[in-house]
Amino acid sequence: MKRIIVSIKLFLKDIFNLSHEQAEHLETIRSIEKGVEFKGINVWTLIFAIFIASVGLNVNSTAVIIGAMLISPLMGPIMGLGLSVGIYDFDLLKKSLKNLIVAVLISVITSAIYFLISPLSEAQSELLSRTTPTIYDVLIALFGGLAGIVAGSTKEKGNAIPGVAIATALMPPLCTAGYGIATGNILYFIGAFYLFFINAVMISLSTFLIVRFLKFPLKQEVDKIQSGKVKRYIFIIVAITVLPSIYFAFNIVGQTIFKANALTYINNEFNFEETQLLNTTYKYSQRDSNSIVVILTGKELDGEKIQDLKTRLKNYSLNKTKLIIKQGSTSSKIDINQLRSGIIEEMYQKNEMALKSKDEQITFLENELETMRSVQFPIKDLAAESNAINNKIYSFSANQVIFYNVKKAEYDTLITANIRTTTSLSRNEYKTIQEWLEKRLKIDNLKLNVER
Repeated sequence: MKRIIVSIKLFLKDIFNLSHEQAEHLETIRSIEKGVEFKGINVWTLIFAIFIASVGLNVNSTAVIIGAMLISPLMGPIMGLGLSVGIYDFDLLKKSLKNLIVAVLISVITSAIYFLISPLSEAQSELLSRTTPTIYDVLIALFGGLAGIVAGSTKEKGNAIPGVAIATALMPPLCTAGYGIATGNILYFIGAFYLFFINAVMISLSTFLIVRFLKFPLKQEVDKIQSGKVKRYIFIIVAITVLPSIYFAFNIVGQTIFKANALTYINNEFNFEETQLLNTTYKYSQRDSNSIVVILTGKELDGEKIQDLKTRLKNYSLNKTKLIIKQGSTSSKIDINQLRSGIIEEMYQKNEMALKSKDEQITFLENELETMRSVQFPIKDLAAESNAINNKIYSFSANQVIFYNVKKAEYDTLITANIRTTTSLSRNEYKTIQEWLEKRLKIDNLKLNVER
């Protein structure tokens, strides 16, 4: 048994041993030091890469953004910071820090200039995704940095460094920070710059850890007091970097769980025969209670049913959630623009897979808006059928009417049908036509007008 355990240990040690293809430490140090240099070609390469990334963010092109990240020379000074602290090369530390600051300033200024002159000012999804960093971005930068320095310390560098540049995304956050300056949005600037700060600190930390683990030769010897001071500074910087991201991650996770539970609640509980769900809005707040705002049409729910719906919230882990139902007399308080946008958004999401271009999207939305404005009836068929039921009818029309009740202070809709007859209709004839139309059109609020 002891022999088996020893064999397993040797096998695992051989697999995870970093010294198989490891380059000379001095060779790795020289390679990183060379990447720290930031002048001439590197400066112009960075400027062009920033323009490419800014265009990619502006037009929401992931491929363009990835291309810019592969070109960017920002990784050099950041890895130089980690190396310099790991081998106590304080001259290299100053040089790396100075070059990184210059690179950041050039990047932000260049992107701000681009977004100031760009005719496209709307923030796209690729840009918005760089404004709310979380603990997951910390983990990506940490493991990406570890992969980068491990690969960088081998004889065959491989393609790990470009992969790290893509995964940790140093370039897009700086471009987004420039967008925040250009548009005067301080929150975008702070969020994006914080994401870049996370990536820079974690990559530097990864480099420091691997350099120490592989026992790179020290530039100068330091005593325990100086070594302890360096470690304390590293701990403080890492803590300042990580703590806000944990808060943001907690907020995003909480919001995701809330929306998932709320969607399940709405889908399971808001199924009524005579009442329709028009729109739902979810509001998440860590400090205050969450809320679900529901807009209904059709037959009003009574107080007992509404209270039952509120009671059922706890069955979906929505104990602190406030349910707001807008119907009937409250419909006058409904934000019509919000309702319309909610309906359009829902229709668009259901048909998104069928849309192939922006032109098709515009055409689709215009058609749906036109459909919302009026309800189409098969007038010709209804006229022929009504005449067959009663040959006194020689003309037929129908439309949807939206009216406002001043006394009740509410909006409502009504389907009206207008018929013209050769002679007057009896009460039974009128009732027969009314019942037929309600069944034919599948509505129960029809108003029938008769003219001679």
